[in-house]
Amino acid sequence: MQKNNRVSLSPLLKRYKFFFDLIKRTTDAYLFCTDMQTNVAMVSPNLVQDFGLPGEVILDFDKHWGPLIHPEERGLYMASMRAILKSRNVYEHFLEYRIKGKKGEYSWVCCRARVGLDRDGSPLVFVGMITRMARRNQADEVTGLLNKYQFEHGVKMALAGYRATGEGGAVFLFGLDNFKIVNETHNRLIGDQVLRHVARSVGSILPPMLTLYKLDGDEFAVIYPGAGEEQVNEIFTGIQRSLSQPHVVEGRTYFCTASAGTVFYPEGGKDCLVLYKHAEAAMDIAKREGKNRNCIFSKEQYNRWVRSISMRDNLRESVENGCTGFSLFFQPQVAADDQRLIGAEALLRWKNPKGRMVAPMEFIPILEETMLIIPVGRWIVEEALRVCRKWRKVVPDFKVSVNMSYEQVKDSSFKEFVNECLDRYAVPPEALVLELTESKIIADWNFVNREFDHFRKKGVAIAMDDFGTGYSSLATLKNLSCDIVKIDREFVKKILENDFDRRLVKYTVEICHSIGIKACIEGVEEAGEYELLRQECDADIIQGYLFGHPESVENFEEKFLAGKVAD
Repeated sequence: MQKNNRVSLSPLLKRYKFFFDLIKRTTDAYLFCTDMQTNVAMVSPNLVQDFGLPGEVILDFDKHWGPLIHPEERGLYMASMRAILKSRNVYEHFLEYRIKGKKGEYSWVCCRARVGLDRDGSPLVFVGMITRMARRNQADEVTGLLNKYQFEHGVKMALAGYRATGEGGAVFLFGLDNFKIVNETHNRLIGDQVLRHVARSVGSILPPMLTLYKLDGDEFAVIYPGAGEEQVNEIFTGIQRSLSQPHVVEGRTYFCTASAGTVFYPEGGKDCLVLYKHAEAAMDIAKREGKNRNCIFSKEQYNRWVRSISMRDNLRESVENGCTGFSLFFQPQVAADDQRLIGAEALLRWKNPKGRMVAPMEFIPILEETMLIIPVGRWIVEEALRVCRKWRKVVPDFKVSVNMSYEQVKDSSFKEFVNECLDRYAVPPEALVLELTESKIIADWNFVNREFDHFRKKGVAIAMDDFGTGYSSLATLKNLSCDIVKIDREFVKKILENDFDRRLVKYTVEICHSIGIKACIEGVEEAGEYELLRQECDADIIQGYLFGHPESVENFEEKFLAGKVAD
């Protein structure tokens, strides 16, 4: 059959050649026809031209074709072919996979083939058609990486590999932290350059057998057959290390961090969409828990995440119904020198539709993420000023402090709304304190100060909340023009036993006083703490359980205003 490295058609293929030649002139698809008795195949000329096959007649087609198939799909292809050769019941071959062209590039193809039987029912001929998959061959336009369609196919191939071999693995997603700020602060062209940098950096540290996929937005993915938690953590550590290097775009230096979610299969799912959903949920949890970390999917965490999604819907419904379910509790603030009541901080509370009080740390981040903090923030201001008006009849210099997030600062109409509320309730501006509460880095302090200057010129005071924790620090004090600094409980709880903490609070208060800022100490719970803060640290305002817990309007009036408030 084979002479001088040349292969001759078998008698069977000679009979079919006339029809094969006719068909190949009517289509751009790749065609092949294999004699299953002699293992000789004839292929269309375009198959030879595009993939560098040795000729239009080939002995052992899979010997030449198999090595061209991408390693991630090669095993599945060979398993399908073995099933056809060994079984008398498998007659159809249908598979999507990547194939390497003559120039070394991979492209997606779809192969459909059938086995023809002889009169005795034995396999006689194997005929098929291979077509390019235009949609899947479109790489991500920004990074050039394989896109979400290839990712979906890759997950399906990994699951098929599990079913064939019993070996599981991991689906690993990661997204850039605070990437939205890059696009908002600059533009999408800069953002695209950052994405390309991330693709190159991460791609360079992945093991050769792994593929980096680019999904929607700033999301990337890796499929890692056979991986356990240790291997995934190694990958994430490598990503953290690669992203820690500064990247310069048009003269600006960027540092990226990433949050990741990992789901193991088959434990976390046996379907592509389920695995993706679980990996994305784990990534979202990683972002909520502080970013720059990898969260491993678990059913317990996922159920909590689902509850938070349900909470979003309930919060939206509450807002749309006039902020039903929301209420304000007030915690007293006293003058440090004589314990005289001078004001209160308004604290938001919410009951879900089942009547259960939900912790603020659960629902407030959701309000900020969904931008519902804008309408809820307006409701807080109006309700706080309404209550303040009543209480100033008993305590004439009473001040109410209201928390304000960066999202509210960016709301251009908020200033006018506050002015209208002050006029509507006939409350002087000096009775209102706006506390900046931040859970993320603020991109533009000049903008924030311009917005706050409007309030300060009118007489409304600005306070920096939770000083010393999160993003509120000396750097924030340097950047933010404010009137009051609220020092967090974390600095207070050990001042009776720790000389360092006592000195730290004292020097912080001295710094504030030196630049004309008052110091409010939060979380004061013991009389000894109060005496030290009053005498040695020279604090201005005290807030904490020693002088009162957050209370409803009715209870606050009864406990702290001696029931003197008239409706």
